[in-house]
Amino acid sequence: MNIVSYGGGTNSTAMLIECVKRGIKVDLITFADTGGEKPHTYTYVDMFSKWCVENGLPEITKVKKAGNGETLEENCLRMNMLPSLAYGFKSCSHKYKIQPQDKFCNNYQPCKDVWNNGGKVTKYIGYDADEDHRAKIPEDNKYKYEYPLVEWDMGRDECLEVIAEAGLCPPGKSACYFCPSSRPSEIRQLKQVYPELADRAIAMERNAELTSIKGLGRNFSWEELLKTPDMFEDDFSLTPELTCGCYDG
Repeated sequence: MNIVSYGGGTNSTAMLIECVKRGIKVDLITFADTGGEKPHTYTYVDMFSKWCVENGLPEITKVKKAGNGETLEENCLRMNMLPSLAYGFKSCSHKYKIQPQDKFCNNYQPCKDVWNNGGKVTKYIGYDADEDHRAKIPEDNKYKYEYPLVEWDMGRDECLEVIAEAGLCPPGKSACYFCPSSRPSEIRQLKQVYPELADRAIAMERNAELTSIKGLGRNFSWEELLKTPDMFEDDFSLTPELTCGCYDG
């Protein structure tokens, strides 16, 4: 039983395309919807799901955090807080990305059959060869983890080449539009391309009860950044040092 957690970005897209080229069987593809992805990601997931089916892979199954249907954005607004990454933690990706997919698999009969027979499900993780230091998830009693892009020595450039060779456009970065790991240039681009989403991110920042941090940038406020075009560049020391656990190339 081979499953892929599709992140909607460059890495997992290239990995699935390469699985088709290499004849590797994939039984399940899941995409965890936080409710905060940028519009181009949702469009790409739908398009690529059709490509998968046309090329012998299963369609992409969308899953969401169980409970009252509250999105990550709605949760932050209700709790007067920001995503956990702004405070130096990664529980936002765990709660809204990892847990929903794990819960779906826990109730997915083919996975249960493997476990009931004493086996393990293989999760293909789309870390590329440029980030092989992340490929260290320990095997547990349900899953074993494999990193095909690392095994195939495919870095970001190679992933983009594979996507282009398949006749597809690159998906762009997949991340919540209010992700605290966003670079200054990405925050400015958000304002230019999706001004209404930038306004919602600022509304979240204003709504949060801030004491230990300055805003979505952890050490800086997105609102202040957007009001001051030359505030600082991507290599400035205030850029958040934590990468998002949702990052998919």
